[in-house]
Order: sequence, then structure tokens, then C-alpha cells
Amino acid sequence: MLWQDKPIEWRAARLTERGLGVGLWNWPAHDLAKLEAVGANYTIMNGYLVGRLTDAEGADMLVASARETAQVGKRLGVDRLNLHGTGLGDFGLPIPQHGAFAPGMEQRARDTLHRICDMAEEEGVVFTLENLNPLDHPGCPFGSTGAVLGLVSAVNRPQLRINLDLYHTQIGEGDLIRWCEACLPWIGEVQVADNPGRCEPGTGEINYAGVAKALNEMGYRGPVGMEAFAKGDEEAALDAFVAAFTI
Repeated sequence: MLWQDKPIEWRAARLTERGLGVGLWNWPAHDLAKLEAVGANYTIMNGYLVGRLTDAEGADMLVASARETAQVGKRLGVDRLNLHGTGLGDFGLPIPQHGAFAPGMEQRARDTLHRICDMAEEEGVVFTLENLNPLDHPGCPFGSTGAVLGLVSAVNRPQLRINLDLYHTQIGEGDLIRWCEACLPWIGEVQVADNPGRCEPGTGEINYAGVAKALNEMGYRGPVGMEAFAKGDEEAALDAFVAAFTI
């Protein structure tokens, strides 16, 4: 989401120079050989290209796509492979959108996630399930923070963690620190952006320095990723992010 006028390998190299990890979106958009040559710490990558949690056809597509992506992730040394309740299309709209939840959807989602965990155990990788918000991603099944926590805690396997995106939590539920506490045993990564605007910490309403202090006090020692645009200069945006999460 930074330096969008630059090639992805340039961006990965610049983040590496700054001592930061690199998050990637869909791998077919990139030249994998060039990304390998950078030698970056690729912290997280979208872990599938197609598929859904709650129906048989979508689950088969998801597991197959996730397995293919796991192979790419291992090639790049990616730490975590990210999932959503369903595939996301243009402008982040879910494919398909669900206006309501039918009986049995939650159990089918759990079953699909167990299949993902079985595959992840075979491949030696870890997946995260990310929460989304209902304004940016209307109709996404299991998009809320509570729904993601419910699924991951019910599956309760080391191959599946929560990607706790606090930008989405702020829009969908608020009460960020208590959600951090509730999700803590299953968090694989915390992602941040300020609201409104989805830019770096300090550009909106969220007290990220306070969130960082609370995470530290509750014992969180995992990764924090800035999934945000730069409001102005990218280097300044990274400085603000690092400052907010330096205790």
C-alpha cells in the first residue's frame, strides 16, 4: 500500500533497508524470482486466490488454492498466510455476498478450517483468519471480530491464528483493547491503520500508543503490521508507525 508508483521489489527492498518486514497481496501479480532476490522478511501474504468457508464447492476451491499458495509462501519464506470468510473481489466486495446466515454455516466453516489446518500441518505453514468491517466489506460471512474469534477459538489448532485487524475492529465494534485481550491466546498478527482514512497511526481517531502499551502489558510479543496508506510521505508514515509501537 506504500510507494504504489514503484515496483514491488523496490518497495520490499526499501522496507528491508529500514529493518521492517514486508506484507504481500496476491502472489500471481508479482515476479517471484525478483522478490526472492530481495531477501526480505515476508511476514504475511494473502493465503488463497479463490474459495469460501461455508459450502462444499467453495471449501474445495479454498483448500486447493490455499495449498498452492502455501507452496509459494514457503518459497518466499512467508511467516503467515492470510484468509477471509470468503474470496474478495473488486473494491473488497465479498464473493458471494451473504445477507443472512443460514443454519449450519458456522459448523461448515469450522469443518473447512479444520481441513485448512490439516493441509497446513502437512505443509508446515500457518494460516491466519482476518476480521473485516461491514462498511468496507458488506456481506462477508464471518467478517466481524467476534465471528473470527469464535471460529478460531473453536478450531483451536496451532495452524490457525487470528489476524486481528484493529482498523476493521474500530469500524465494526470499537473497544479495541478489550478485543485484544479476548483474542490474545489466538493472535498470529495485529494489523493497524488509523480511522478514518486508513492511513498511518496519528492521522485519525485511534490512540495507537495506548493500544501498544496495553498490548505490551498483556504480554503480546507477536508481529504488528501496518496495513495502511501514507497520508503524505511514505517515510514519515513509517516513522509514525514505528514510533506508535515502540515501547
